[in-house]
Amino acid sequence: MKDLDSLTNLLRDLVQPASLLQLALLALCLGLSWAVVARLRPRDAPGDAGLWFGQRGFDGVLFPLLALLLAALARAGLRGHLPLAVFQLAMPILASLALIRVSVRVLHAAFPSSSLVRAFERTLSWVVWIAAVLWITGLLPLVLEEMEALSWKIGGAQVSLRSLVEGALSAVAVMLVMLWLSSSLEARLMRAGSIHLSVRKMAANATRAVLLLVGILIAMSAAGIPLGALSVMGGAVGVGIGLGLQKLAANYVSGFVILAEQSLRIGDVVKVDNFEGSISDITTRYTLIRAPNGRESIVPNEMMITQRVENLTYADSQLVLTTVVQVGYGTDLDALFPKLLAAVAAVPRVLADPGPGVRLSAFADNGLELTLAFWIGDPVNGQANAVGDVNLAILRLLEAEGIEIPFPQRVMRSLPAAAG
Repeated sequence: MKDLDSLTNLLRDLVQPASLLQLALLALCLGLSWAVVARLRPRDAPGDAGLWFGQRGFDGVLFPLLALLLAALARAGLRGHLPLAVFQLAMPILASLALIRVSVRVLHAAFPSSSLVRAFERTLSWVVWIAAVLWITGLLPLVLEEMEALSWKIGGAQVSLRSLVEGALSAVAVMLVMLWLSSSLEARLMRAGSIHLSVRKMAANATRAVLLLVGILIAMSAAGIPLGALSVMGGAVGVGIGLGLQKLAANYVSGFVILAEQSLRIGDVVKVDNFEGSISDITTRYTLIRAPNGRESIVPNEMMITQRVENLTYADSQLVLTTVVQVGYGTDLDALFPKLLAAVAAVPRVLADPGPGVRLSAFADNGLELTLAFWIGDPVNGQANAVGDVNLAILRLLEAEGIEIPFPQRVMRSLPAAAG
């Protein structure tokens, strides 16, 4: 009955003329919050300006927090002078909006492309809004009492539904804080341009792993789970790793080894298991290799450690390429060689030092086979296109010099008709 009387009094106060003044003050708080966010948001900010500003300013964390702060100040100023029915409704709504915005932005920053995160966001939003409705209507204390009455024994300890829910919410809050710290530190590390990208990636992965481990321990403690029980769980996890998760554990350890010793770096051109391409990412479990034709290979990190890997740019980024061309017998090679070297050296991606070279490699059936070797300094931009540019320069030179590229020729003769 007390809760019903509180709800009746709230509805009665909402229809009073003083509610118009409160609505005007609330609109002013929202307008000031929007103006401050629009003023503080960087003009050159990308589409997603991060945790505080979001994509459009009002979908970030700063807007609901500012609106909540200004509404609290306005309510404090009116307290004792007017019934505060409008602010009694607005404060829980703004607090719920701020909580949802914080959770959504943190989860998007930590897991940008996870479908499970989106499902968790919807569930969390429903829980927060239901709690806000129960708070406004005055039914929340009654629901909490009923949840406290539902209890059972677990391991000799009395556990209620309320304690489990509160522990789960505390654990979620702790994990959100840890994820926010992890994503913020990772973003700062990845922006450190003076450090190699592989080192930044290793530091970011290690930071996230440590913070998540600390967050899990704190969340378990907040949920009322004794940390002493982890010794038993640790033994079970150790047995599981030894039996079924050894490959997964080996991949994670190999990922940190690769990033630490820098034998493979993001941007290196490598060949693994007859697949050649540039390393586009190194995660804690696998290495992503992208071929020039756009195909991508996901290689477990353990394979990168235990098998033979050709790194074409480990010592330096210079790489030698070759191409073959035939000219007819009788061609003056002494006069042709300097012109070929000059034509190849004029191709933009061909290095001057070491310069290109040419040799007579074989006496073929149709002509003299010449092999040209040249160096490029940017194999990550592709090798086939560099060979194609060199071939085009050779073809133009031979056409300009009137030198024909020989090709197989067959002569068809007709036999005389048989007599008779």
